[in-house]
Amino acid sequence: MSDVKEILNEIRQNGDKSVLKYNVLFDKNSSLKFRVTKKQIKEAYKKVDEETLLALKYASKNITRFAKVQMKQVKEFDLKTNFGILSQKVIPVESAGCYVPGGNYPLPSTALMTIIPAKVAGVKRVVVCSPKITPLVIVASDLAGADEIYNVGGVGAIGAMAYGTKQIKKVDKIVGPGNKYVAEAKKEVYGSVGIDFIAGPSEVLIVADDSANPKLIAADLLAQAEHDINAKANLITTSKRVLIETKLELKKQLSGLPTKIIAEQSIKNSKFILVKNFNEAIKIANEFAPEHLEIQAKIKPQLLDTFNNYGSMFFGECSAESFGDYCLGPNHTLPTSKASRYTGGLSVRDFVKIVTIQKVTKFNKRIIWASSKIAGVEGLFAHKKSAELRKFC
Repeated sequence: MSDVKEILNEIRQNGDKSVLKYNVLFDKNSSLKFRVTKKQIKEAYKKVDEETLLALKYASKNITRFAKVQMKQVKEFDLKTNFGILSQKVIPVESAGCYVPGGNYPLPSTALMTIIPAKVAGVKRVVVCSPKITPLVIVASDLAGADEIYNVGGVGAIGAMAYGTKQIKKVDKIVGPGNKYVAEAKKEVYGSVGIDFIAGPSEVLIVADDSANPKLIAADLLAQAEHDINAKANLITTSKRVLIETKLELKKQLSGLPTKIIAEQSIKNSKFILVKNFNEAIKIANEFAPEHLEIQAKIKPQLLDTFNNYGSMFFGECSAESFGDYCLGPNHTLPTSKASRYTGGLSVRDFVKIVTIQKVTKFNKRIIWASSKIAGVEGLFAHKKSAELRKFC
């Protein structure tokens, strides 16, 4: 996308002037000050009803709890050997930028899901950018622990966080979902900053047998479909009855859905696949490599291990994917477009660097011999000499 490159180049050269230009052009936001002030944060709390605030706090608590347990798994260690000590150290990135989309709906849940793991990982400076920022997103960002909140969106926000301006200082890593322009911008700035991954339209794949409830399946397909006309809501089932009844349920539930226009377009592109047996369903599911994988079937838990490619799995009819979107605890920022073949979702690991320390304290013939030999066969003779000179150690 040449337009994205042009915008990013402008921001790199002109800073805040260009950020303002595109804030006005795309979001009709002419405010000269991008940062949300403490006074504006205080005012935002007054505009969020108490019940919503309690729900955000509950979700925040669960996300934090899960992230803290994750962080305990990222461990430092020292490996003592006969030639010295080899160590692993975990260092948080110094600053992170969290992008929270505006789009069709405000997404306070994305603020919680991106900011909380960064703070749990120990990131000192967490920045949030969101277009046409709403009181809900401001409050969620504040609850999650954001250090700076900016009313800036789209490619302009990505460029500002990647290159830095007078108002928005550069960050070390940018995370969070967005539209195709935001995704392209993240791809372009990668290298100047780190990114999580390139996210596409949201996806769910439901794998069901004859025990599944078509009403629940239809509800979960629509929950994904209403995100975007390009969202992917697919079903694989071993039951012809479940397939037919799910299609009937979709028509029923669509009729009264406030987001019908978007969901209906998305459902038109859905795939409904009837398979002979569950093994065939597993094979196809692994090929799909979906963002969200729902298993609505009576199977032994051990069979879940045969599913290899997914961002997050939801097992059993009570495990609504929408619960995971908001408040179960695991992150909802997940790989799409088959990226789950090689990566998982956003986590505390995205905000830390695993570095190593190598301290050789004792003379070791084999270390010198192996290094010298390999350097020689590679034709790197300065490496060879560097190794051999250590014979005095």
